[in-house]
Amino acid sequence: MNEQKNSINNIYKLDGRVPIAKAIPFGLQHILAMFVSNLAPISIIAAAGGLTQNEIAILLQNAMFVAGIATMIQLYPVWRIGAKLPIVMGVSFTFVTVLSTVAVNYGYPAVIGAVLIGGIFEGTIGLLAKYWRKIISPIVAASVVTAIGFSLFTVGARSFGGGYAEDFGSIENLVLGSITLAVCLAWNCLAKGYLKQLSVLAGLVVGYLVAIFMGKVDLSVIFADGFIALPKLLPYTPEFNLGAIFSVCIIYLVSAAETIGDTTAMVASGLNREITDKEISGSLGCDGYSSAISSLFGCPPVTSFSQNVGLIAMTKVVNRFTIMTGAVCMIFAGLLPPVGNFFASLPESVLGGCTIMMFGTILTSGMQMVAKAGFTQRNVTIAALSLSIGIGFTTASEIGLWHIFPEIVQNVFAANVVAVVFVASIILNIILPENMEVEKVND
Repeated sequence: MNEQKNSINNIYKLDGRVPIAKAIPFGLQHILAMFVSNLAPISIIAAAGGLTQNEIAILLQNAMFVAGIATMIQLYPVWRIGAKLPIVMGVSFTFVTVLSTVAVNYGYPAVIGAVLIGGIFEGTIGLLAKYWRKIISPIVAASVVTAIGFSLFTVGARSFGGGYAEDFGSIENLVLGSITLAVCLAWNCLAKGYLKQLSVLAGLVVGYLVAIFMGKVDLSVIFADGFIALPKLLPYTPEFNLGAIFSVCIIYLVSAAETIGDTTAMVASGLNREITDKEISGSLGCDGYSSAISSLFGCPPVTSFSQNVGLIAMTKVVNRFTIMTGAVCMIFAGLLPPVGNFFASLPESVLGGCTIMMFGTILTSGMQMVAKAGFTQRNVTIAALSLSIGIGFTTASEIGLWHIFPEIVQNVFAANVVAVVFVASIILNIILPENMEVEKVND
């Protein structure tokens, strides 16, 4: 009995044996939480490049396969590439704007060439992290994590309302999102033991079933593409345009900042400790080199998914083997079209009902990190000013503040709160004096 109890409790430990029947539901929960978001960026970028629906379908399949492989490398590193942490990888939204612009101006092959070179660039910088890691002080990391939480609020709200579908905000979508959220909350309150941590999966399952009865799921598409298909390597020959490569490399630096924030938040909330230089280096190395591999399959860059960081913050389930079962599901989804089509048929409103609560936990993790760094005058100044600038200057109503800057600067910063907070906090961390405390004057 004690051995069985210990094996179940291992879901809260980085390493340790977990029964496969217990591990799979938690792994599935992670994949369902990010699956739709993993596919959406490709559709947007590929459409900008003029690709056909058949071509996009191939890329979607490839993306699932690559995301599974990249997640496996993060969990079980190859050499120094990978953090050995429960980080789930997927196609990044961060690159959508710049890659869509590259696709329109230079064609989709130029997108692939820029992603390939940029991935090698980020991966190499990541492996050299020990030489520049000190500029990412605890208060800088805390500010970035807090910014990630803020940036995801609108993502959760958009999903809750139905995503980018024509019926966004319809009564059906709002009801579906509300039912899913209610199930998650009820499960979290009523379930006992380790089952309590499966609230997101419970919400997704119930929400999916309700969506079927509401006619929001087309079950016919699940078996529309056959039963097995191998990912296609080099569907497009890369083309190398210097302007495209330069633009994309800048966004890779922004993505690296997000990965540092995600990884730091995961370690702080899931493992209750500070992240190490080796873990930062490994996570960035996997981010970059996995993105280079992704380009060989015709896909955009992959990066750590904040949705899954929020899920870990909420459930505290950090076991690598458990998350690995989810990575295997993603790989199967890339090899078996019915599996991928089933995951992809998950309505956005169902996803929003689950993620809107998870995203809030990332913000609270950032707040906890700020508190842990300490409320010194210097730290308060860095966090307060960087967040004020980042959130204020990137709000949709104030985006005109960036119109005097070159287009490339606008593409990087105008709507990216994480990028602005990252740069502002680093600059403040460098220029502010170490001791800013107000000295008491004795009478």
